[in-house]
Amino acid sequence: MSTDVQKYLLTVDDSKSDAAEIAAETVKKLESKETSLIDVVQSLGEYINEQDVTIRSKAVSYLAAVIAALPPRFLNRQQIQVLCQFFCDRIEDGGALGGLLGLQALDRFNEDMAVMIVRAMFDSFQDLQLRPQGQRYQILQLLNELMSNHRKAIRDLGKESLVGVTDLVSGEKDPRNLMVVFSILKVIMAEWDITDHEETLFHSVYCYFPITFRPPSDDPYRITAQDLKDRLRDCIASRSQFAPHTFPNMIDKLDSTSPNVKKDCLHTITACALSYDVAAISRYSITLWDSLKFEILNAQSEELAEEALIALRAIAVRLSDTKTPESDQSFLAQYLHPITKECMEELQEVQQKKVKQLGQILGRLCSASAPAFLLIEKGVVPFLLTIYQDNLGEILKERVLLEVFVQFFESAIEVFGSWKSIPSHGNAFTHSPLGGFKDRLFEIFSQALMGSLKEEVSFRVIAIKGLLLMSKLRHFFEDDEIGMIVQYCNDISLVEESYGNDDIKKEAIQCLANISTFKPTLIMDITFPAFMAKLPDSDTGGDKQYLTTLEGLALISVEKDISETLIRRLLNKLDVILRGNARPTYAHAVLSTILYVLDKRKEEEDPNLHSYYDRIIVGLIRKTVLPTIGQGSLTALNDPAVMEILGQLCNLVIHRLRGEKQDAASKEIYTLFSGIEGFTPVPLCGNYSSERSNTMILSTYLLAALRPDVDLTFSQEVQTSITDLLRAIVTQALNTSLSTSPSARLFILRHLALIINKFLLSSSLSLAENLLWEFDSGLLTLIEDPLKAEACIRPIFWIAKALLLRLHQTEKLLSSLMDLLKSDVYGATAARGFTLLLSPDPILSRSNGATIRLLAPQKIFTICAPGLESLFRSTTDPTIKPNYLIALSGLLRYVSSEIMMQQLGTLLPLLLQSLELEEVETKGATVETLIVIVRENPGALEEHAQSLITRLLKISSETKKTPPSIRRASLGALTLFPMQLSHTVLLPYKRSVDRSLLTILDDPRRDVRRQAVDCRAKWLGMDDPKDIDED
Repeated sequence: MSTDVQKYLLTVDDSKSDAAEIAAETVKKLESKETSLIDVVQSLGEYINEQDVTIRSKAVSYLAAVIAALPPRFLNRQQIQVLCQFFCDRIEDGGALGGLLGLQALDRFNEDMAVMIVRAMFDSFQDLQLRPQGQRYQILQLLNELMSNHRKAIRDLGKESLVGVTDLVSGEKDPRNLMVVFSILKVIMAEWDITDHEETLFHSVYCYFPITFRPPSDDPYRITAQDLKDRLRDCIASRSQFAPHTFPNMIDKLDSTSPNVKKDCLHTITACALSYDVAAISRYSITLWDSLKFEILNAQSEELAEEALIALRAIAVRLSDTKTPESDQSFLAQYLHPITKECMEELQEVQQKKVKQLGQILGRLCSASAPAFLLIEKGVVPFLLTIYQDNLGEILKERVLLEVFVQFFESAIEVFGSWKSIPSHGNAFTHSPLGGFKDRLFEIFSQALMGSLKEEVSFRVIAIKGLLLMSKLRHFFEDDEIGMIVQYCNDISLVEESYGNDDIKKEAIQCLANISTFKPTLIMDITFPAFMAKLPDSDTGGDKQYLTTLEGLALISVEKDISETLIRRLLNKLDVILRGNARPTYAHAVLSTILYVLDKRKEEEDPNLHSYYDRIIVGLIRKTVLPTIGQGSLTALNDPAVMEILGQLCNLVIHRLRGEKQDAASKEIYTLFSGIEGFTPVPLCGNYSSERSNTMILSTYLLAALRPDVDLTFSQEVQTSITDLLRAIVTQALNTSLSTSPSARLFILRHLALIINKFLLSSSLSLAENLLWEFDSGLLTLIEDPLKAEACIRPIFWIAKALLLRLHQTEKLLSSLMDLLKSDVYGATAARGFTLLLSPDPILSRSNGATIRLLAPQKIFTICAPGLESLFRSTTDPTIKPNYLIALSGLLRYVSSEIMMQQLGTLLPLLLQSLELEEVETKGATVETLIVIVRENPGALEEHAQSLITRLLKISSETKKTPPSIRRASLGALTLFPMQLSHTVLLPYKRSVDRSLLTILDDPRRDVRRQAVDCRAKWLGMDDPKDIDED
């Protein structure tokens, strides 16, 4: 065994893992009985008696390592006893603590051994704070484990353990160690008999208050100041006997000028109020009120006032926890009576700011419990009603008093519950809150809402808020009274003239939406008829008042029953509108409302989905398609914008359908439910009207909603392969005339991309790739007209997008696309096409089942950025160079900052060139990119500071050539420079920037002038070197 010890001693300094393996080998010998524990201990003899502390410590560490590696039941109790004594005798030697830590975790370790270790620690570590932090942590860790596993034995030591532990941990300053210290002391404070030692224990932790620790950025233990504050607060709040020490000290600390100290004090008061026993809290409740009210009425900040209110409420919550808290002689009443009396005295003056704060105090105390609410209500509410009556006609005073009532209503809901929620105490108190004042309160708030001038917006907003809260309060108003409130809101929304920003109308709609959640029948019986009557049968007069009505209907249709009723009535109204030849904007607004309501419900198993399928998808699409083939007159449904919103609605419904209905829809992608035998799908039509081509919008939305595994056919009669389908769509894309609407042209291309990306099998992607090469090698070479080139370029980029999102032949495809930029005929058109590659699309999206690989954006950009940079540098033709910059800006607009930063070295020179281009979109995208860079990697811009400043100032001053949004963004980038870049780099340009900004202050747009003022302030705020020297 001496060999193992020697190996360990020689190895432990160089390799902890190798030393552990040596100890493990010893354990194997013990388990196989090649050696015994006595042999192991005896082999240490010559080393543990060494004068050299280092050698002794290593020898003890070897034994500790062996014990730590032993199975939990290997040692018998006698062996553990002997080893425990052995380590206690050498507890100050390194390694002994580790040995004891291992022993106490063994199954046969008993309480007597725990006491032996604790006493050895008390005797040997009276100078604990003179030892290194690591050793202190090991000692505290051992003590903490003993407290966790053998608490009773240590607690039975009584005063000896209490004083011993307190003295042992006294003076600790290391944050990691303090976390353990606070845990140990909390156990003692909570579970030991601390009689005659309260002050000692309190000051053992209070000496650390307040915590001002700031962790270093490289702290490996991730201990925060909040962690320490929480542990310290738990200690202080752990025992009611600390109250005579806690509260006076906290009150003194509240005089601090530091907001952080005040906040810590308030948090501690709250914690103690909720933890100490009722008698202790009652003894200091009024003293605490005197201090806390000052923090509320003279608050340094809203946050501190809020924390003080929370503390006040916590006291009331704790004092409510008695058998008869509602009694006038209870601890709770003794706390609340002086407060309510003082508040009522202050309320008599009706000073606006003070009344608001007093209302917050009363409201927060009311929310503590039902007894607290009832005690305050019976004294304060009659007084408030009298004060309100005395100040009638003085709107400002009336408003602040209504705000106090609103505080009461909010508290009543919290305590007694609303129609949709029951409080946690189960509403045990049968007394109806505010019941005796119901009629008067309803009268006051109704008069304030409906009897005031419409100019008194803020006053009326408070009134409507109060009425809503009273209607929410469980069993407070009857249905007819809530119905009156609904009628008020109807009148405000529909009859009352607009004023200002229509804040009161918005509040009325919101009130109806809230009421609909707990009284939906009232909304359907009163509001729906009134709102629907306001919707005209036609808008031929051009009045768009219906938009406000529809918006209101959408917002109030929160509940399922209401939304179903609304959808049914709106579909009926749509039929009337279409017969009346209304403008497309009206039909669009109705369909948008239906879409909003359906989307908000998000119910996959909506029982009405099948009826929506029949009425919306089949019915409305058929009404849209038949007029395009001469069967009926064109209606608003044939407008492209209306078709888009109808397509979105159909897409939503089909998404939520399953099985047979989706399969049925898949067979109507191109026949569009026309129901006509021999109907020719649009892609197979040689010539078709613009109205007919618009129906591809609907086909595309239907296709997007389908599962990827459905079969695609033109119709039941016309079966086709996917190859024929693709070629038919491509032909359609190329043959779109100028008379075809832009929407139809866009959706034909989206349709093409969707088929390739979503429905083509991986083995069939070569079909799409071949189409791309046909464009590239064939059609484009024959085109000399830029307008005709665009018709070819657009399908190329949509096909490429579909393939690139699947990461198919990425490098080859992107190389071909970049080659298009070299053309003087269609290079500029191709450059704008690069914007499409990474831009999000509502059709080609994950929500529609499109295949979008996570790494696709990164791969596309990392190939394009260096490729475009190389082509830019190698090109000598000045008319071609801008193409590469435009293409790059199109990619930058949609790439994430993380991906962009990886190519920053390549990008910066090109970005500087892009700022010189005349193309507005490119310039705007470049400025936005620079804003991202200056925020995330400002150091990279410092060597280009002069060029950037000059170009950004030029853009900011070009009022005729540059749109206001880009001028403002350019100034925004310049504003960031002094905040992010080194002042040493920027100071040489300070005066020239100031001169340029002075001229921009005359910009015709206010938002640009405001940004220029902010920018100038940041630049002038930089210190000149001369100023620094003088300081």
